[in-house]
This record gives sequence, C-alpha cells and structure tokens, in this order.
Amino acid sequence: IEEKLPYIADLGVNCIYINPIFEAHSNHRYDTADYEKIDPLLGTEEDLKSLCKTAKEKYGISIILDGVFSHTGCDSKYFNLYNHYNTLGAYNSTESPYFSWYKFINWPDDYHAWWGIKLLPEVIEEDESYRNYICGKDGILRKWLRCGISGWRLDVADELPDIFLDDLRKAVKEENENAVIIGEVWEDATNKFAYGQRRKYLLGEELDSVMNYPFADAVLNFVRYGHGEYFFDSVMNIVENYPPQVLNVLMNHIGTHDTERAITRLAGPDNEGRGRDWQFANNELPSYDYLKGISMMKMASLIQFTLPGVPSIYYGDEIGMQGMKDPFNRACMQWDNQNEELLKWYKRLGQIRNGAKALIDGEFVPVFCENSAIAYERVCSDNSVLVAVNNNDEETKLFVGEKWNNAYPYFDFKCENDIITLPPHRYAMLSR
Repeated sequence: IEEKLPYIADLGVNCIYINPIFEAHSNHRYDTADYEKIDPLLGTEEDLKSLCKTAKEKYGISIILDGVFSHTGCDSKYFNLYNHYNTLGAYNSTESPYFSWYKFINWPDDYHAWWGIKLLPEVIEEDESYRNYICGKDGILRKWLRCGISGWRLDVADELPDIFLDDLRKAVKEENENAVIIGEVWEDATNKFAYGQRRKYLLGEELDSVMNYPFADAVLNFVRYGHGEYFFDSVMNIVENYPPQVLNVLMNHIGTHDTERAITRLAGPDNEGRGRDWQFANNELPSYDYLKGISMMKMASLIQFTLPGVPSIYYGDEIGMQGMKDPFNRACMQWDNQNEELLKWYKRLGQIRNGAKALIDGEFVPVFCENSAIAYERVCSDNSVLVAVNNNDEETKLFVGEKWNNAYPYFDFKCENDIITLPPHRYAMLSR
C-alpha cells in the first residue's frame, strides 16, 4: 500500500480504510486470531507505522482500520479450538481467562456463533474483561491508535451493545480526539432498532459516521432504472433524518467488499438468488455491456461525489473492475488492463470535489425532477454547485433557474435561458 500511495493520492484521496489486518486464518481476516499482531502475510507492526507516517506526512492521507469486535475466529488464541496456540483458550478449559467472553450453550462444542457459522464464535461484548481488553487504558483500540492510525470502522455495529460502544468511544477519543469512528449500519442509522431498543448511534456519544448504504442503493437504482422521484425520496430521507455533523461525513460508497462490484450491478444480469457457479459463469460482462457499464459508472460516480457526505472508492472501481458477490468482488487489484477513460474521470472528480467547498458541507437542494432527469444544488456561503443528470432515452430540457445562466461549466453543457438541455444519458455540472 505504501508503494502505491502516489496512485491513491492522484485520485484525491485523503483517507484509506483497510479491511482487517490482524492475524487470522482466512483471506478476509474477519476471523481474528490475535488482535495484538499484524498478519505476517501483510507485514509487521513497523510496516504499519511506516505506512501511517508516510501517508500522513507526505500525502495528507489518514489510515483507518477495520475493527471486528462482535466475534473472533475459533482458531484464535482466545478460543483455540485446534490447539494451534500456546494459550488456554475458552474451548480448552472453563478456567481460561477468555472463557467468560463466549456464549457457550453446552461447553465446549455448543456455542453461539456469528450467523450460525461455527468458525466465528460470538463474544459477549458486555463482559468486563473483554471490554477492558479492547477498550482499556492499554487495550487494542489504543495500541493501534498509538501506531498512527486515525480511526476505526466497526464491523456489524448493530451487534455491538451500547455499553461496549460507550467504552469504545471513550477510549478512542481520549487517545485522539480527532480519531473517527464509523459504523457498519445498512439502514437509516437514526431509527435503527437492535437489541430490542432504538439505537443511539448518532446522538453524539457513540458513532461519528456510518456507511451510507441507503445512498448507494439510491444512486445505483437511479442509474440502472431511472425513477427520479424515488432517488430524491431516498436521499431526502437521509438528509432530513441525519444531524449535519454526521451527514457531512457519511461514508458514501457505491460498492464494498460485501456487495457486487458497482459496474456489475449497473450493467450485469440480476444475481439475486443465484449460486456461485452461476455467478462465476457470469462474472465478466460482454464487451458491449462493459462499455455501457463504464458510461453508467461515470454517471453514478458523479452523483456519488456530489451528494452530502464523503465519497468512498472501493479499490478497482475507478478502473472498471468487475465482480459478482463475495468472493468475486474481492479479486486482486488490476494494475494492468485498466480502463484509462474511467480512471481519468475519477481523478477529475477528486479534483473537483476537493476544490469546491459546497461539496464539503453545502446544503442539498433538489431543483428538478421529471421522469429520469434530475437536478440538485449544493449550496454554502462561498460557493454553489449544480448537478444535472438526464437518464432518459431522449433529449430533456431541465429548468434550473436564471441564476445558473452564466455559471462555470465543469463539463460540456451550459445553462441558457434558465434551462440546461441534455442529450440522453448525459450530465452537466456548474459552479458559481
């Protein structure tokens, strides 16, 4: 990663979120074996320190790690199902220092596991010794913050109870008040029910931000199917419900390690209910669909980069990488055979966003909606930006108002006589 920082910086990136890096026994590493060690396949603790230091000092890029705290691996020093570790694991003895962490039904073989997957025994986050291990004065959170990371993304935040999240926030903010805490929440996080109660994620004492799956669905569904009203309804639900302190730092993705690649979802066949054999056979788009997908990716990323929040690029989306659901969406980064047109587009979007204050914290204002044509503004005291998108199959005139007549166009199309005229599946972006 450190070697590729120049490439990442050219995209306008100022933060890298890395999937789990701790010692584990799978490619995905969501089956933590030792929270205190970097997986040797990836490097060393000194390598992480070097990455954090170089990224921050040379490129202004912060590093965020993935915290997987709702379960561990069964093959870990804590559970030790296979006796691979020189520790007394919870599976080995009821006298284990880790025994109280786990939810045994009938020790040792019958225990609660994450989604019933026995490789991932669930932990009891309320357990005091577990909370001290993760959130204590010399706990896991602080250890890695002291190595130079700038925050945590919390895996399955829904499954972390308030008492644990309270301790977690206290530990993180005491160590670094500017460190960020981002939760994996797939729904509207302001009205989420879990553990039989409304969660208090965004009331100022737990999470700073969440992954913005509602926006991702709104963007991808609009680009694939049209329906401008549904797009605005979905976006405004989040805009109206979220506090501005959260809204402006939402993690706005259109693809993640848990979903099919954006270009595949946009231009590929529907894979809902399809098995891995079918997904493997349909993992690559025919050339015509792929080229259509590149055009759709440009439209989708334009919207993604201009909605409230912070755009998040899933590695490879910027070069047109394809992939059905896990594991096909998690292929190695392609350093050859990149789509240069799309890469150039992403770099341009990064430049625009970093240079337009309205896209950082400007108010979101819907301006026009007719069938599959939409326009909206981002407005702040110093700057305003207008985005207009025609996803119809015919030319469409979008009425956006007199104030945009002499505005600076980022792309090909201007506003004339209060109207932007866009050909099918084209877009405009103006600044004033």
